[in-house]
Amino acid sequence: MTKKIYINQTVNECRAALVENEEILDFLMERSAGQKGNHPSVGNIYKGKVLRVLPGMQSAFVDIGYEKAAFLYVDDAYIPTIEEQREIAERTKKEMEKQQKAGEVIPDELSTLSDQINMRFRPEVGIEDFLKEGQEILVQVAKEPISTKGPRITRHITLAGRHVVFMPFIEHSGVSRRIENEQERDRLKDILYSIRSEGRGIIARTVAEGQSYKVLKNDYNMMVKIWKDVEKKGEKAKAPSLCYQDLNFVQRVLRDITDEDIDTIYIDDKDNQKEAEKFISKYLPNIKGKVEFYEDDIPLFEKHGIDMEIERGIDNKVFLRSGGSLNIDQTEALVSIDVNTGKFVGRKTLEETILRTNLEAVKEIAYQLRLRNCGGIIIVDFIDMEKEEHREQVYTAFVEALKKDRAKTNVLPISGLGLVEMTRKRTRDTLTRIMCRSCPYCEGTGKVKSTLTVCYELVRELTKTLKKSKGAKVYIYAHPEVTDHLCSEDLDMIEMLEETFGRSLIIRSENNYHVEQYEILPQEY
Repeated sequence: MTKKIYINQTVNECRAALVENEEILDFLMERSAGQKGNHPSVGNIYKGKVLRVLPGMQSAFVDIGYEKAAFLYVDDAYIPTIEEQREIAERTKKEMEKQQKAGEVIPDELSTLSDQINMRFRPEVGIEDFLKEGQEILVQVAKEPISTKGPRITRHITLAGRHVVFMPFIEHSGVSRRIENEQERDRLKDILYSIRSEGRGIIARTVAEGQSYKVLKNDYNMMVKIWKDVEKKGEKAKAPSLCYQDLNFVQRVLRDITDEDIDTIYIDDKDNQKEAEKFISKYLPNIKGKVEFYEDDIPLFEKHGIDMEIERGIDNKVFLRSGGSLNIDQTEALVSIDVNTGKFVGRKTLEETILRTNLEAVKEIAYQLRLRNCGGIIIVDFIDMEKEEHREQVYTAFVEALKKDRAKTNVLPISGLGLVEMTRKRTRDTLTRIMCRSCPYCEGTGKVKSTLTVCYELVRELTKTLKKSKGAKVYIYAHPEVTDHLCSEDLDMIEMLEETFGRSLIIRSENNYHVEQYEILPQEY
C-alpha cells in the first residue's frame, strides 16, 4: 500500500493531492490571483467589528475586512465561564449516555469537542444580551466564503499544531475519535490532562498516536505562545484587522494531510521544496528525506493522472468500470447522486446485477465526495433492492468507504425507497464552484428554451403587436435558428399572419442574439 503526496505549483496557484494506491484521498488547491481583498482562510484570526445584531435570527454580522460581512451564530458567539462549562459538560455527558444517535457517524479530528460538550451553553440567553453593534471582538474563520455567502466565524478559537489542538477558551481534554485503541486513548488522555492549564483545552490529533509526553508538550507550548502573540496584537489592533494568519499552503498540507506512513512527497517547485524540507526538519523528523524534486518534462499532475481525475470531478456524469454511471447534481441546498446500471446488464439475476452496481457505486461515491469536497445535505439514490440483506450490505460498504474521509459524516440507513440521507462537514468551497462558473448562455439553469418554443412565444407577442399597431410593416429581429424555423414551410406562420392582418412582416437574423432573445418593432406612420 503506497501513499504519496504531489504538490504542483503554477503561477499564483498551488495544488496538492494525497494519493493512496492510485486513488486520491484528498485534494487541496489555493489561488492567490483573482481573490479580492483579504481572503479569509479557515483558521485565520481577526479583530472584527460587529455591524448588525439580529435577535430574530440569533446571529450577527461582523466586519473582518472582507468584501462580505462574516456570519456569527449565537452558539459560536457566547464564551461561557469555566463554571458554566463544567456544569454543562457534566449534564451533556449524562444526556448523551441516554441518547441513541440515528445512523452512523464517522468523526473528524475535532469530533471530541462537539460530541462531549454541548456548545449551546446558555440557551436562555439571546445574542443581543452579550453582543452589541460597534463592539470589537476576536473571531476565527470556521468556514470560508461559499458561493454567495460570506465567511462563517466563531469566537471559540482553536489553534492547530502538528499533534495537538489548543483551545484558549474551552476547558476540555479530548482524543481524536479516529484513534480507536482504548489503551492508547487512555494514555493520551493522561498526558493531555497533565499538560493542560486550568481553563484551557487540548485535543490530541490522529497523528498524536504513539507520541511521547515531550512531543505533545512542546507542541502545546508552541500553540500557547502563538496565542499570547495573538492576544497582544488583538489589544493593539484596530478593527477590522488580521491578527493571525494560518500556515502557508505547503505547510498546511504537510501539517494536515501528511502521515508517518507517507512514502514520497513529490514537489515541482524549488521554493516549495525548500519550504517543505525546512518544515519537515522542524516538525516531521520521521519523514525527513522523503521529499523529491520533480523535473520531468511531462507536468506532475498530468503524468500521475491527477488532472484527468480532476476533470472527472467537475463532470455531472461519472462512469463506473462495469458500465453503470452516477449523475451528480449540486444545488445551493443539497447534493443529489443518482446511481444507474447504464450499459451493465450482469450475468445472473436482476437482483445480482443491481447489487453489484450499487456496491461499485459505493466506492466511487465516497471518492467523488472527497475529491469534489461536497458538503451539507447529500442524498444518494441507489438502485432499488428488494432484499434487506442486500440493502444492509450496501450500507455497510458505504460506511466503510467513507472512513477514508477526513471530514465528519453522518449516514442514515437506506430507506425503503433506496435513498441514503447523509451530511458531510464542509469548511471550504466545492471543487466545482472553485474551478467553474455558471454558463453565461443559460445563466446556470443548464437548459434553454427550444427553438420551437421561442417561435410560438414570438408569434403570440407578434399577434398582440399587429392588433395594436397600424403601420404597414413590422420588423422582427431574432436568432438565426428562430428565424429559419419561422420561415420554414412546416410552420408557415409568417405567411398566415401576413394574410390575416394584411401587413408586411420583415424578418432579420441577428447572430449575436441569444436563442431566446427577439425584438418586434412596428413601423408607424
